[in-house]
Amino acid sequence: MPGQLALVGGDEFRTGCEEMDREIMRASGHDPAKVVIVPTAAVTGPAKAANDGATHFGALGGDSSMLMLLERSHAEDSDFFAPAALADVVYFTGGSPEHLLETVQDSAFLKAVLASVEGGSVLAGSSAGAMVMGSMMRRPRAGGWVDSLGIVPGVAVLPHHERRDQSETSKELQESAPGGLIFLGIDARTGCLGTPGNWRVVGSGKITVYQGSEWQIFNSGDKLPGGF
Repeated sequence: MPGQLALVGGDEFRTGCEEMDREIMRASGHDPAKVVIVPTAAVTGPAKAANDGATHFGALGGDSSMLMLLERSHAEDSDFFAPAALADVVYFTGGSPEHLLETVQDSAFLKAVLASVEGGSVLAGSSAGAMVMGSMMRRPRAGGWVDSLGIVPGVAVLPHHERRDQSETSKELQESAPGGLIFLGIDARTGCLGTPGNWRVVGSGKITVYQGSEWQIFNSGDKLPGGF
């Protein structure tokens, strides 16, 4: 995968995200980077989420815009989503991971975005946007675990991890989560940037990697262990 992925733990577009988001734009190899904000997950306020993102990246020097892809028909309309296919960075906001998954899974839009990543662009997602990129995700409302997009195989993302205790989380995962996965507990305003097998931590917090009964903490600038 020539392009890169960014899994962000939440609180996107806020104070403390600036250097992380500059890193995400730099990863595209373009200056200014064309950044398209996709607020599909933000079901209670997509216009605000999209505007916040476009304003934030614009202030950082990006060439930012919004794509109001809110329903399945939008994700199957190539004329509608054409700007995302031409972007240097496509950024999924937080919100409802279930709605985001249902809207983009196996869609023409997702195929176009992934083809763009193969060509060198960056696909980023925060909170819900990061959750759907793993192999499985935990449903916040209905509970339980479901298959997700599998863009990052063998991984499940646990966003807003600054709120959690690592020992309690490890125990909970061993008792109730699917086996065979690596779990990334990502703090808000923090990201995992790179490609499968070559990840580094960016942002102002930390990432906790859970594998089996073991867990490790990594800080900004650290490389994550290989194997996922």
